[in-house]
Amino acid sequence: VQTCALPISEFGVEGQDRLQNARILIVGAGGLGSPAALYLAAMGIGKIGIVDHDIISLSNLHRQILYTQSDTGKQKVPVAAERLRKISPTINIVPHCERLTRENALDFLKNYDLVLDGTDNFATRYLVNDASLMLGIPLISGSILKFEGQLTIVGLEQGPCYRCLFPDAPNSNEVPTCSEAGVLGALAGTIGTMMAIEAVKIITNIGQPLTGRLLIYNALHSTFQTIKVERDPACPYCSISRKKRKL
Repeated sequence: VQTCALPISEFGVEGQDRLQNARILIVGAGGLGSPAALYLAAMGIGKIGIVDHDIISLSNLHRQILYTQSDTGKQKVPVAAERLRKISPTINIVPHCERLTRENALDFLKNYDLVLDGTDNFATRYLVNDASLMLGIPLISGSILKFEGQLTIVGLEQGPCYRCLFPDAPNSNEVPTCSEAGVLGALAGTIGTMMAIEAVKIITNIGQPLTGRLLIYNALHSTFQTIKVERDPACPYCSISRKKRKL
């Protein structure tokens, strides 16, 4: 039986039941997805889906803590699923060893209550945003680069969507990836863990989620900054009705 030491005064038995019945999809089993998945599994989330088509690389192990050197060259998702089942054998881990695309995004997301996006490219971030809004599923979006991390929640309580925050996607050569520019490994743990915390808050309806706010963490200066972000009434996506939205 999965047990979970939680602050009962704030959480309650009902909150624990909500965790056990929750269905969370993690897009990207890398630096952010690894710590988020570990903590969500340890807290007894009932169903965790993982989407990633990539393989495990030695150069990424400093931030992708689900894996070891002996896993190098293997696909991420099967290894991640095996590790998470060892942490919590009673929960349902659903592996998706595929790239998230416009053709399969809705089929993946429709079976979940909440999505965590830890990918490192804008094309996928916009795709996850659009798919989650079409289905009415809250999205927790995290990103890291060098010594800075960002975190926000979209699609919740009439808050902004990802396109409200970042209306125009940069060109592929304008923003480097973590592999190109580097990233502090422990920074991934900080933001990934916070993604798991926000997920628990949404599922159990406690605290104040980050919807309508963009949190920025600077690891070099140990500072947190929160920027208020409002929904853009002229947003080409979330300003139109759900029936008219397309991927």
